[in-house]
Amino acid sequence: MANGSSAKRVARLAQKGKGKKVRFQGGTLFPAVMTVIVVLGLVLIGYARESAPSKNTPPTANDHWHVSYGFYKCADPTKSTASTLANDAKFLDNLVGNKEEPLDPNFIKYGIHSHDDGVLHWHPSALASGNRAKLGVFFDVYGISVTKDKIAFPDDQNGGVTYDVKVDKCKDSKGKTVDAVVKVVVWDQYDDPSQKKLFITDFDNIRIKKDGLAITIAYVAADADVPIPPTAANLPALGAKDQGGVTTTTIAGATSTTVAGATTTTNG
Repeated sequence: MANGSSAKRVARLAQKGKGKKVRFQGGTLFPAVMTVIVVLGLVLIGYARESAPSKNTPPTANDHWHVSYGFYKCADPTKSTASTLANDAKFLDNLVGNKEEPLDPNFIKYGIHSHDDGVLHWHPSALASGNRAKLGVFFDVYGISVTKDKIAFPDDQNGGVTYDVKVDKCKDSKGKTVDAVVKVVVWDQYDDPSQKKLFITDFDNIRIKKDGLAITIAYVAADADVPIPPTAANLPALGAKDQGGVTTTTIAGATSTTVAGATTTTNG
C-alpha cells in the first residue's frame, strides 16, 4: 500500500507541473545577460576576422615594392590606316604627382603612389598590405576609374580624358573599326614577357602579390596584343632611386593558368 500511495503522489505532482515554465533562480535576468554576452562575443569575433592583419602575407608594412605600370590606348580609327595602325597605338603619359607634396589624404591612408616615373611605389599601410594589396588602391590614390566599360582620368591626369566603349572605337588587327574593350594584363615578372595574365573584369581587385610585377591597363580592340609597359625594362634603376632596386629573377619555361573571374593567358 505504501508503494502505491507514493506512486499516486508522484503522479499528482507531475500533473500539477504540466504547462508551468521553468524559472532560473533570480528570474529571467541571468539568461538575458548571458544571451547578450554571447551575441556580443560573436559580433566581436566577426569584426576581428574582418579587420585583423593578413597574417603577414606580403606585402607587409615593412616592404617597399616597385611595380611597372602603363595605360595603353588603341589607334584613333579616324586617323589611322591599316599601315599605320601598330605605330599609332600608344602608351598614355605617366601619372603625375607623388601625392607627398602636397600631402594627399589617400597617400596618408594607403602609403601608395608614384614618382612621375611609370612605377607604382608600394610601401603600404595596414590598409594596403597582405590580401588588401590590390590595384584599386592605386586607382583610388590618383582618382582613376577603370571598369569593363571605361577608363576615366581626373582633370589632373591625361587631361581628364575618358575612354568609353559605348563611344570610342578602335581598329582591330585587320584595320576594321570595332567596339573597344578594357582589359588589364599583369606580367608576373617585369623581365619575363612570357608569363602574363589577362583580366577582363573586376580590375580593382587585381592582387599586388610580389615585387617586380608589370601591369598594362589597356583600351583596345578585343584581338589586340597588349605590350608590357615601357618602364618595365628600367624598373631596377627606377626602384633604386629610393630603395636599392629590384632583385632580378628569370623564370624558366612557361605555363598556362586560369584566374577565377577573368580570362587568363600565359604565352610560352
